[in-house]
Amino acid sequence: MPYPRIEEIDYERDTGARFAGLAHLPGSVFLDSGGFGGARGRYDVFAAKPYLTLTSRGRHTEIRSRSGTRVSEARPFQLLKEVLSPVEPPASALPFAGGAIGYFGYDLARRLERLPSLAAADLDVPDLCIGLYDWAVVADHATRRSHLVCAGQDERSLDEWEPIRALALGGAAPGSRRPFRVLSAVISNMDHGDYRRAFDRIKRYIRDGDCYQVNLAQRFSAPAEGDAWNAYRTLQGLNPAPFSAYLRLPEGAVLSTSPERFLEVRGGRVETRPVKGTRPRSANKSRDRALALELCASAKDIAENLMIVDLLRNDLGKTCALGSIQVPALFEVESFETVHHLVSTVTGRLAPGRHALDLLEGCFPGGSITGAPKLRAMQIIEELEPHRRGVYCGAIGYIGFDGAMDLNIAIRTLVYQGGWIHAWAGGGIVMDSDPEAEYQETLDKAQALLRLLSYVGRSHVGG
Repeated sequence: MPYPRIEEIDYERDTGARFAGLAHLPGSVFLDSGGFGGARGRYDVFAAKPYLTLTSRGRHTEIRSRSGTRVSEARPFQLLKEVLSPVEPPASALPFAGGAIGYFGYDLARRLERLPSLAAADLDVPDLCIGLYDWAVVADHATRRSHLVCAGQDERSLDEWEPIRALALGGAAPGSRRPFRVLSAVISNMDHGDYRRAFDRIKRYIRDGDCYQVNLAQRFSAPAEGDAWNAYRTLQGLNPAPFSAYLRLPEGAVLSTSPERFLEVRGGRVETRPVKGTRPRSANKSRDRALALELCASAKDIAENLMIVDLLRNDLGKTCALGSIQVPALFEVESFETVHHLVSTVTGRLAPGRHALDLLEGCFPGGSITGAPKLRAMQIIEELEPHRRGVYCGAIGYIGFDGAMDLNIAIRTLVYQGGWIHAWAGGGIVMDSDPEAEYQETLDKAQALLRLLSYVGRSHVGG
């Protein structure tokens, strides 16, 4: 059988319905373009049973395969580049035909920068969790076609082709499907007073010239039980978004409905689309339109967005060809289920000899969720947020064997682990920020997540 192998399979608009049979399998992953059939984006991708995994905690990365396990202290970005190399020519016009899928947690930045250790590291999740997948299903909602792709990097693919095909068609035996249930009320790691004190401290840092902007987030938590996939399906309906993801981990699950693309690389072309500037949606059409117009006319939000655009232009400049960086779109309003956002687009072209993972290492973590200057903002975040962010504000997505990459910024993201489910929301604070408006913005951004966490005592979520 020649590789890569690409076989067309029956198309289903709701890709999640096909993936449901795989959601309990080891390393199952679902990259979702908008919820219930790609309402916003074009492609959905899912896979399971990676043939190699990389898991980083602190300075150690465990590389596990069928032939054994080794541990390395090398930089995780470079380790991943090694196991993906050499870059293969694109197998087809499909965006993904095998490669790495997983997450790069925010705290992976500790491998790149010197940061203090002040916030509590209370979640037992890795800093990086990546699987290498020899096969995947890619659903194209524009052409209404689905394909099973297989790269042939795993020597067992030939012998296991029919079982792989059965999985791709959703043929796995369903696992436990206990309804998801939140057991008590949501608590935050910052009450209003805590947030106000952290806000005031950031304002002092800005006045003293330490920084221009700092992204301050709070974490919402609740005890919960039941099936994580059921929780994700509910979240899909509450907040469809173009860079969503479900990842099953040994420690639990990650559920993300992110509206923000961090980095895309396709044929050497680079794109990032920072989100900075928010207004809530309104059920009243006139009020909703007025809120969108208010956002696009806001000097404060425009200045914040421009600050992050400049930061990202500088970050892209580390690995992009000289003169290739452009800003084709500034301050466009994009409307999602619960909020309007101000979005810009920055593009470039990778310099010769550079890999998508070099780009990621040079840009990580994304400036839209740290502040500026980035290092000082991260130091202040570590000082003022009570708990480490973990997966939140990292990046989720894929890097293919062909060098293509598409990653989100892991906002609107929950981690379900150890009998608790956690969600985060934050916003950028600048000199003219208002504390009450910024606090309310975190609640606006978390609206869909908090609605999921409001199902206290109810056992009908999912199913």
